[in-house]
Amino acid sequence: MRWWDIDAVLGLEKDLFPEDAWSRGMFWSELAHSRGPGATRHYLVAEDGERLVGYAGLASSGDLADVQTIAVARDQWGTGLGGRLLTELLRAATAFECAEVMLECRVDNVRAQRLYERFGFEAIGFRRGYYQPGNVDALVMRLNTKSSSGSAAGSPSVQGTEIND
Repeated sequence: MRWWDIDAVLGLEKDLFPEDAWSRGMFWSELAHSRGPGATRHYLVAEDGERLVGYAGLASSGDLADVQTIAVARDQWGTGLGGRLLTELLRAATAFECAEVMLECRVDNVRAQRLYERFGFEAIGFRRGYYQPGNVDALVMRLNTKSSSGSAAGSPSVQGTEIND
């Protein structure tokens, strides 16, 4: 993801997460930490032709990574794009030498929970009222990358969709 992707990312963000969408400033701040030798973030976009159809981001600190966001356009649900984005984030976590990857997922987002479980994430707790202003709880999930089976490497591809860092 680059600065010129932010407008398209914001459009998708507002469509998918209307109550708790990230702001332009939040994306700029994340991208500011994604380049150079001291980078602690990895953000990417998926495009279908000229159209941005997904994006994802990861933050790292020491040996811990945190999936910050994954979003896939509604007309791309069920195509495997979410899995491809997650695969790229897990590759970035490996490059950052992270032993664990954490994430929060809305408790009512069963589709996302199933994706994360397929990649070996396990539920470890809840954060009450995490998603505001809707006051929706978050399910906290963790993947131990040192003992994972490598299922991310076998993720199916999505024909015609290009992933760009």
